[in-house]
Amino acid sequence: MSKDDSDRATPPAKKRSAPTGKLATRRQARTLGMQALYQWAMAGQSLNEIEAQFHVDNDFSKVDGAYFREILYGVATNRDEIDGQFEPLLDRPLADLDPVELAILRLSTWELLKRLDVPYRVVINEGIELAKVFGATDGHKFVNGVLDKLAPRLRAAEVKAAKR
Repeated sequence: MSKDDSDRATPPAKKRSAPTGKLATRRQARTLGMQALYQWAMAGQSLNEIEAQFHVDNDFSKVDGAYFREILYGVATNRDEIDGQFEPLLDRPLADLDPVELAILRLSTWELLKRLDVPYRVVINEGIELAKVFGATDGHKFVNGVLDKLAPRLRAAEVKAAKR
């Protein structure tokens, strides 16, 4: 591993999809939000420093910047509540989770809890896609399993209506 690789605080991407339009800006916000949450957990930097760094290091012209900020501060502010929602569904202690998968679960759980305007199926799909790009080989299966169990708990009426 080179010095540059060891200094990097965000996980490397395996591949990038190319959605277009408004969905693309929201997807990019989630992607950068997940990376920022990963960095926050791993490096212990302040949220303000991370936010500023991401704005300097990334082209935000195709990013929903307000949503990125909501993700970063919303997850950090509500971390205990968020972790408490999915922790009982885990097959291992929270401390043993892959940091990328933890960041994805936190982001997705925050969306399920706080962003009722985002359909639960979109939240699950976006979490899976992030895990496919940034997570371990089968990380997307783990994320999918947790979110599939969590959605009916947090969005019971929506899930029930979707199954009709």
